[in-house]
Amino acid sequence: MKSSFALLTSLMMVSLRVAAADVPSKPEQGSKAEVAKRSWTFTADPKLPNVLILGDSISIGYTLDVREMLAGRANVFRPISGDGKSAENCSGTTKGVEAIDRWLGDRKWDVIHVNFGLHDLKHVPKAGEDTATSNANDPLQASVEEYRKNLEIIMGKLRASGARLIFATTTPVAAGTANPLRETDAPPRYNAAALEVMKALGIRVNDLFAFTVPNLDKWQLPKNVHFTTAGSKALAGEVAKVIEQELAEKRSKK
Repeated sequence: MKSSFALLTSLMMVSLRVAAADVPSKPEQGSKAEVAKRSWTFTADPKLPNVLILGDSISIGYTLDVREMLAGRANVFRPISGDGKSAENCSGTTKGVEAIDRWLGDRKWDVIHVNFGLHDLKHVPKAGEDTATSNANDPLQASVEEYRKNLEIIMGKLRASGARLIFATTTPVAAGTANPLRETDAPPRYNAAALEVMKALGIRVNDLFAFTVPNLDKWQLPKNVHFTTAGSKALAGEVAKVIEQELAEKRSKK
């Protein structure tokens, strides 16, 4: 009797596990799968100021949250695909120099929040390319000096747009990050070059590197450059705060 009861209990447990496995899991909020479900298109309010966010996948992770945080106060844009279904990764400064005119378009921008760095400092099979490699002997997409020169071109064009500019420093690289390989000491070197450019041009800096460092154990994925849902949300809050300050400053000078 006990043996039959044990067998029946075991079969029931297996059945429950199978049934649970058949139920598709809901993507984690903020994950790539979840972000992909959120709409990148929206109807801009012509009465509100226009904000443009330019950057790599880190900025993709916080753009929609920034849009929500500034709802009713600003129209928040970023480059997106032609069908409006996905965000465009602005990649490194090599692509930035080529695409900056397209990204600016003909819209009147009030504030532009921009970052380049994580793609520039990664290893690639051939300098300037975007293909991933984990070989430390392969070149960087853009050397620090090339990064500096490209930034001067990009930021010069952005400044000519008349928008108030914010440059965000490159966030940290976790130890063991590979495919593509990025060294942990690279962001500070690239940020130092960027800060020199921003100082020379009089552009405000949003130091996201310093902002994230105290909480990397909670906000950043291991052996990665990307952030958890909580990390992206925290970045969004900091970005939205700085953008709002610039919008307020712009209003006060009218």
